[in-house]
Amino acid sequence: MEGSVERGVNPENASYIFDLMEKFAGYGFNKSHSAAYALITYQTAWLKTHYKAAFMAAVLSSDMAHTDKVVTFIEDARLQKLTILPPNVNQSLYKFSVAENDCIFYGLGAIKGVGEAAIASIIEARQERPFQDIFDFCARVDGRRVSRRVLEALIRSGAFDCFGLERSALMASLEDAVTAAEQLTKNRARGQVDLFGDSLSASDVLSAQPAQVEPWPDSIRLQGEKETLGLYLTGHPLEQYEKELRSLTTTVIRDLKAEKNRRQIIAGILVAIRTLQTKKGDRMAFITIDDRTGRQEVAVFSDHYHQNKELLVKDALVVVVGEVSIDDFSGGYKMRCLEVFSLEKARMKSAKLIKIKLSGNDINETFSQSLVKLLEPYKHEEGCQVQLIYQRVEAEVLLKLADGWNISPAQTLLDDLKYLSGIDCVDVEY
Repeated sequence: MEGSVERGVNPENASYIFDLMEKFAGYGFNKSHSAAYALITYQTAWLKTHYKAAFMAAVLSSDMAHTDKVVTFIEDARLQKLTILPPNVNQSLYKFSVAENDCIFYGLGAIKGVGEAAIASIIEARQERPFQDIFDFCARVDGRRVSRRVLEALIRSGAFDCFGLERSALMASLEDAVTAAEQLTKNRARGQVDLFGDSLSASDVLSAQPAQVEPWPDSIRLQGEKETLGLYLTGHPLEQYEKELRSLTTTVIRDLKAEKNRRQIIAGILVAIRTLQTKKGDRMAFITIDDRTGRQEVAVFSDHYHQNKELLVKDALVVVVGEVSIDDFSGGYKMRCLEVFSLEKARMKSAKLIKIKLSGNDINETFSQSLVKLLEPYKHEEGCQVQLIYQRVEAEVLLKLADGWNISPAQTLLDDLKYLSGIDCVDVEY
């Protein structure tokens, strides 16, 4: 301080500069520290370049308990053209592991509700030979460690897909498989054997025929993955809207950047919501959006929360307009909600035209009547126009319906139109 003042430096400035130096001295980034980080950076970059699958399996394993990070790593792996396979009771290990052809098996330890003891029993039982089906599996693993709850989690996560059956059939067969295994255990305890002196197998106790049931719809299958893995693995609810959402948003979560006074628009599935009371006594919420490229927490303050409370429910598809800034606490990004819409409301606000492609084979005597019947309930003055694109080998005709036939582009209407004219024949133009 004395030396600074002698050289004409303001005492307040000198004190402020010294405080900064003292604070920095608590964690100065010296040269050896910098060199060590640089070396690790080079090593990991080299490994990720030349051993992509092994590197990403290790990275996923290192944070397998943190779903938000796993989502980001899986998207990174997909961008590198790596395939993330569902967990597999015949091949997966506790952690993520490398399979052939740049594939990675999901780690059994990352399945919620499946503990280390159950996984150890599974790996031990399969060493002799792979499991053949769910009956064989239940008969050979330790039922005290692999409970019914564990079996349900394995089915819903896709760990039994290797048996070549639908997950609905596996779930429907579970009761019989567990009953057969329990009966087999009792028979062995009594020393019961067959006519040739061999121990009874599961197939001797119960004919191992899987139940014949309808496959689960994609929504139930994906929901099972989300509840057991914490994420959607073999698909994503946004896939059917991917093209449309590109027109409604400005970026994906992976590419968010902190920029002052810039409105950014993202869309995704609401996977978590946390509400709290402010100091003024109002309610606000922190919602977490998943768009498959990553997850982002968004702060919804009281005014927007009360206006859109009915939209903010888990598994809803929402479009969020907000401002992004650096989160000083976590070092990541934080987002403040400025507007939030349902997909239908965002579509209503931005859609200009609904195109319906028709071929000569689609038109019959009842088609126009069916189309009128579908459109009538959705007529809306502020809705968007409807255009029919009639195609034949020799010509194509564009027909715009009259203004009185502007319609509200509700999802139920679009689904019905796709059913009427073909799933790839209905398009929303923005």
